[in-house]
Order: sequence, then C-alpha cells, then structure tokens
Amino acid sequence: MTPARLLAVAPLVLALLAVSGCSSTWGCSDTTAKRGKAAVRVRVEDIYGQHLDASAEIVDWRLEPHPQRPSDGDQVHFHFRFYDADEFNGPALDVCAVDKKRVALLYETVYSAEAFGPNGDPTGDSWLAVEHPAQVAEVLLIPNDQHYQTRTCAQDGKDGGGPHPPEPATLGDQL
Repeated sequence: MTPARLLAVAPLVLALLAVSGCSSTWGCSDTTAKRGKAAVRVRVEDIYGQHLDASAEIVDWRLEPHPQRPSDGDQVHFHFRFYDADEFNGPALDVCAVDKKRVALLYETVYSAEAFGPNGDPTGDSWLAVEHPAQVAEVLLIPNDQHYQTRTCAQDGKDGGGPHPPEPATLGDQL
C-alpha cells in the first residue's frame, strides 16, 4: 500500500477501533464533583452540583454508650431525617462528626431508605464510634448525593467515566 493510501485509510481504521471498543481509554474521562458545604441541614446536590428536591438534616445527636457494646464507652448517637426523598431509590449523604474547628473526626454514609421507619416517619438513627468522643462539637451532613456511583475509566475504559460524587471526607479534612 502506498504511503498516500495508508494516510487516507488511517482515520477510518482509528474510527472503527473507537466504535468497536478497542480504543482503550480514548475518549473516556472522569470528573469529580466539588464537595458541597457541610451543615446541619442541607439540600441534596446531584453529581453536577444541582440541587435536587430532597433535603436532609441532623435532628439531634448525643454522646452515649452503644446499647450492644456499652463497655466501649461513649459514641456519637445521631438522628437524621430526609425530606421529599424516595424511600427506595433516594439519596445517600455523608454524615461527619467534627470538632470545634470543623475538622472531620469520622464519617459514615446514610441512605434515605434507612430513614423510613414505622408509619412513614422519615427519621433514622445511627452511631459513629469516634476515637475521642469528647472532641465532637457537631454532627454535619455533606450535601453531595453518594448513591450514584458509576464505574471509572480505570475500572472500565469502554463504558466507565463521567461525573462522580466527591471523595468522602476523611479524618482531618476541614469542613
């Protein structure tokens, strides 16, 4: 094949490879949403940073021994409520225990489905086993919906990629 014909055919071959899925990660891109501002009451944000119709709040929290492990000492027992969320396919939010400087001491993800108790009450509760419970000043929600997790380009170069929720808060993150 002459060099001119080779140059003419090359774009067609590359296009066929891309369509067939043999393109490795060409065209696959991951983006991570920006973490929203943590608060006691938040409007849920999707992976594009847009507010959904749902909201959530920390109703109350206190330090007390877990009833199944009282010998472990005090833990953070908190109640949370979702408003206008779907009981079965609704959002999931990260809950963080923070110190007085709003530094994350521990986090957990709570799902709206966990908040639907008897008679449709949208309130649930959970526990955070913080290493130093006396340092806890607040329990906050991060508004980014964590229930929508797509595969990354590294996991699946053909079908992965796209927007992803922000990484969860880790010990020491300033919220």
